[in-house]
Amino acid sequence: MLVNTSCLKTIMDAAAHPGPPEDGRYQSTSVFLLVFDKVNPHVLAIQKADTEGYPWRNQVALPGGHIDPEDISAMDAGFRELKEELDISRDHVDYVGSLGHFQTINHKDIQVFVGLWDGNGIIRHNTHEISRTLKIPLETLVNIHTAQGYHGRTPDVFTLLYPYQDVTIWGVTAKILHHFIEVIYPHLSGVICRSAAHSD
Repeated sequence: MLVNTSCLKTIMDAAAHPGPPEDGRYQSTSVFLLVFDKVNPHVLAIQKADTEGYPWRNQVALPGGHIDPEDISAMDAGFRELKEELDISRDHVDYVGSLGHFQTINHKDIQVFVGLWDGNGIIRHNTHEISRTLKIPLETLVNIHTAQGYHGRTPDVFTLLYPYQDVTIWGVTAKILHHFIEVIYPHLSGVICRSAAHSD
């Protein structure tokens, strides 16, 4: 599997993504789905801290957070959170596009942005909020997606699960990964995209 930036952008632009909720009760947030290592693609995720009473205790998530009034856009909020949470600056990320909106059961509307991280620099995080970062092979997620029969259908939140090592990705993060994999699934013949395998 080989990721090509320009082709991934084309695939993302051509796909249909979920829109924002009509219900105004949702709080706006944004996250980044970062892919790194174009030859052997991985997804960068985080595991929330093991803090008693914390609603997302130990859950696997994507880096991000609330959109603040001073943020110019949801994308800028995503880049700000990426810097604050993992010390990854936007000049090390090749922006790909928006993956759409996903809602949580506690009324958060999450806009997801996809970027290709160059892998440079040292990841730093606040241990009070994040226990560790996870570098998950995209191929592993795709294999689970295929083996569980997720392609072509959207399982409910209780059965949509991506186990990885000692954790299980579920909930809205699993929904985001499911949608991303479905978007790229027709192009997983080894290269995304084959026609531009040696460009960019």
